[in-house]
Amino acid sequence: MTTSAAERPATGALLGLALGDALGLPTEFDDVASILDGCGPWRSMEPPRPALVTDDTQMTLALARGLRAAAESGPLTPARMARPVRDEYVEWWRSPENDRAPGRTCLVACELLSDRDRPWQEASQVGSKGCGANMRVAPLGLMPGLDDDRRAGAAQLQAALTHGHPTALAASDLTAYAVHLLARGAEPGELTGLLRAYAHDERRTGYREEWLGDLWRHAHDPSAESFAARGWDECLAALDRLDAALRAPDPEADPCLATGGGWIAEEALATGLLCFLLFPGEPVTALRRAACTSGDSDSIACLAGAFAGAHLGAEAWPREWVEHLEHRDELLEFGALWDGR
Repeated sequence: MTTSAAERPATGALLGLALGDALGLPTEFDDVASILDGCGPWRSMEPPRPALVTDDTQMTLALARGLRAAAESGPLTPARMARPVRDEYVEWWRSPENDRAPGRTCLVACELLSDRDRPWQEASQVGSKGCGANMRVAPLGLMPGLDDDRRAGAAQLQAALTHGHPTALAASDLTAYAVHLLARGAEPGELTGLLRAYAHDERRTGYREEWLGDLWRHAHDPSAESFAARGWDECLAALDRLDAALRAPDPEADPCLATGGGWIAEEALATGLLCFLLFPGEPVTALRRAACTSGDSDSIACLAGAFAGAHLGAEAWPREWVEHLEHRDELLEFGALWDGR
């Protein structure tokens, strides 16, 4: 892995995430033919003005606020993190701006989390591995001062508050790690190998009880270790499909045909990575490809944007796009905080 990173990778990742979200908002529930009929050639797609975002960016900012509050009292720990992040998720659920087609899992879990006396493990939807688990996790790949163990535990915990399926936890962990690697200067060509090695190591590590408590017992697996392994195995299978797609890349084909529609966490990771890795030096093209897909286009594009922005930095994005971006000022504020400015 290289040691030179792009300038302001946190700012680039957060802006890219939100821009991808905005570009994918109008196309989320359409097939590719309908998108092309409505938008014209996919390589010329432009975000609306204003560039409104979905629950993907809203929840990313909720996580960022929760992490900032947690960090004010010391190093990130489960006890410091769980309450402020939980509170921010509930505030998102209560917000009148929560009208951007939010996912059912998040709505159900956050309503349960609003009962402050309820252990969060009882609110977590252990049968859901929807992409809501990892569409929002990028802040944990960008937040400074986290070692791999703390980043992994925190990524899994933020997912588990709503999405308790082991694959949701593993995919969130991998997504945060991918953002972290790219922000630190990893080369795109080595990324899938690094993620695969990490997944194999984490599968051997087992269940992160310090961060997750007794969550596994709510899923009726025979052991905590089998619960965790189930998630890592599904993520490794998704990486297999990603590698196969990259061996015979077809930029003009719908990426969802190769790595899945992105409605579930491991597919959102794989298809977001595929869109980024098809165009590692062309961030705008990567976003356009991600938004012109037959699956969960806004979530795929927001992850592709986070990867591309972490890799290429803040200057990756057209200034005129950023100027019209909803939540621009808060995104820039968190970017400056985590870029050390």
